[in-house]
Amino acid sequence: MNRIHIVSNRLPFSINVENDNIELIPSVGGLATGMRSVYKEYNGKWIGWPGLPSDDLDDQLTAGIEEELIKEDCVSVHLSKQEIDLYYDGFSNRTIWPLFHYFAQYIDYDHELWDAFVSVNQKFADKALETIEEGDTIWIHDYQLLLVPEMIKSKKPGVTIGFFLHIPFPSFEVFRILPWRKELIQGILGADLIGFHTFDYQRHFCSSVRRLMGYEISFNQIHIEDRIILVDSFPMGIDYDKFRDAATQTFQKPLQEKSKLHRELEKYFLVSPERKLILSIDRMDYSKGIPNRLRAFSKFLEDYPEFIGKVTLIMLAVPSRGTVEHYINLKREVDELVGTVNGKFGSINYTPVWYFYRSLPFENLIELYSSCDVALVTPVRDGMNLVAKEYVASRTNRTGVIILSEMAGVAKEMGEALIINPNNINEIASAINQALIMPLDEQRERMIFLQDRIKRYDVFKWSSEFVKSLAKVEKIQNSFYAKKINSKIMENLSSKYHSSEKRAIFLDYDGTLTGFRSNPNDAKPDEELHKILFKLEEDPRNVITIISGRDRDSLEKWFDGHKINLIVEHGVWLRKNQKEWKMLSNASDIWKPNIRPTLETFVDQTPGSFIEEKNYSLVWHFRKAEPEQGELRANELRDELTTMIANHNLEILEGNKVIEVKSGGINKGIAAMQFLKNQNFDFVMAIGDDWTDEYMFRELPESTHTIKVGLKNTAAKYKVESVASVRKLLSEFIK
Repeated sequence: MNRIHIVSNRLPFSINVENDNIELIPSVGGLATGMRSVYKEYNGKWIGWPGLPSDDLDDQLTAGIEEELIKEDCVSVHLSKQEIDLYYDGFSNRTIWPLFHYFAQYIDYDHELWDAFVSVNQKFADKALETIEEGDTIWIHDYQLLLVPEMIKSKKPGVTIGFFLHIPFPSFEVFRILPWRKELIQGILGADLIGFHTFDYQRHFCSSVRRLMGYEISFNQIHIEDRIILVDSFPMGIDYDKFRDAATQTFQKPLQEKSKLHRELEKYFLVSPERKLILSIDRMDYSKGIPNRLRAFSKFLEDYPEFIGKVTLIMLAVPSRGTVEHYINLKREVDELVGTVNGKFGSINYTPVWYFYRSLPFENLIELYSSCDVALVTPVRDGMNLVAKEYVASRTNRTGVIILSEMAGVAKEMGEALIINPNNINEIASAINQALIMPLDEQRERMIFLQDRIKRYDVFKWSSEFVKSLAKVEKIQNSFYAKKINSKIMENLSSKYHSSEKRAIFLDYDGTLTGFRSNPNDAKPDEELHKILFKLEEDPRNVITIISGRDRDSLEKWFDGHKINLIVEHGVWLRKNQKEWKMLSNASDIWKPNIRPTLETFVDQTPGSFIEEKNYSLVWHFRKAEPEQGELRANELRDELTTMIANHNLEILEGNKVIEVKSGGINKGIAAMQFLKNQNFDFVMAIGDDWTDEYMFRELPESTHTIKVGLKNTAAKYKVESVASVRKLLSEFIK
């Protein structure tokens, strides 16, 4: 793999400027840890905001910062105070953050914020475009840069792009609230690999893509016009060894080297050896469920009074967005709840809640992780939550219990924790009691499983798995490009076309010559298509045949006046150059009364679906149905029909958003071969888009130029991306 570049909102350094001396302080967060090894190993750059508003920097200081960052292979995107306010504090954290965390009541729909978000995303994209070269790989991170993938892909399509979202992706019913929903989806779809923490977030994203963009999704692959996009889940890990080693060293330090906090904790346990500590560490954010946590602890002391004086909740709340109204109100609520709990259950010698509104150094966090018997991690919505993993890694004696919200992404990996609903105060209170009385043997058994799993899938494994998937998606796309009609292949096709004496050209209709419509009757040929076909017909060497699953009447009406052949209903009927219709196969329709009631039942159960009746087939359309429901019902219908048609000469065809039942022994391949019989064509070409056309690709002679429309696996020799590509190809022949 070529160079891999990282793009994130912040660079992996904090910048400290004192007396014109510039110091770069490495960030200790999970992203910085995992990505530092990637961009260094693959000789890439890290592109991001250095953390200081450009308004506060003069030219000399800016140049000095740039010089220091270049040494670390970092590229700066400088932002003004206004841009930070509108793009970061604004749209990113007042619009996307509450939306993606299901706090719709807090969403700010200000168009000025959106405009700033677009503008700053373009700044990041432009800086990336200056840095990267064709063939490079770029990995973009998180919700602040949702538009950047498409902005880069539109300018440098040869660059492989990965995107990872570090927060939840909401269900479609929530996501659809946003006025700019399509723009965000389109921005993300500029990536070739899209990663999420959990399968649920991946599923929600794919649902929004289906409903908003109408793209086909097969397993975890999104098929857009010119690419296959891979979507997958990659649960983020931590630097396990770093936390384990730090915890080990903490207890080996001599007294004089221990921190003040550590000495205080040891003194506390000497005075009260039976005292139990519960740890709560979070940013002060409404998504973290801190008020519910305090109410649950109060309920616990109320329901289990024997623990009063014996259990203390250490609550560390890291300041966050303290100038935003919702956060100001949240802090006020938390302050009041802490006061209420301490006032109700406290005494001169006992404070139930030790409350710290500040951040702590890494060393102190390790001391808390190592000293507390229970970790209380109860967000109401969280993308992953690495605090739970950090606590596990720090428990060197393999004791301790985690009480964990089912709404945190990490809950999918940590089934040995006590899983609770963060809105159920009684359940949390009961879980606290269960954790405190849990026998040490059970604690160790649970903790061993957790530690083994978290150690195995650490942050380095997470990043390497994503990089492997980037290589995988390159391979998938290259397999498509290997068959894609390029200028060289087109030149060869054109040469054979022009040197031939008699040509047979088979063209599917829907999805090949024209795009799909919600109502099939709206897919009539437009002026451009008529023009192309008339031009092809002018050449007496061309025998044009439209071969389709459509009914006779529609195609006869739509192509009236054309000198072309029509094969309809997948090969039942043939009409040569405006002559009479002729049956190619002995089809029967006596089976219809037995099948139709089943299809009608599925129409009743699936709003938006309908039945189309042809001479010798019945078609259930579900293009207008809800995507997930339509696909579910299609699977059910196919299974039911498979049983019904056993021992009958019938077949089930699955097209694009259709299930068709038709007489057996009829397909486009057989029909095309019958048409070619006893005719001396020296140039045969067949173009189609779905699996009904695969019969043609397989049955026609080896010398046939078979062309698949779309990105799926195919027996065809060549591929083109879309209907527009088909029209362009045909237009090349008639120049």
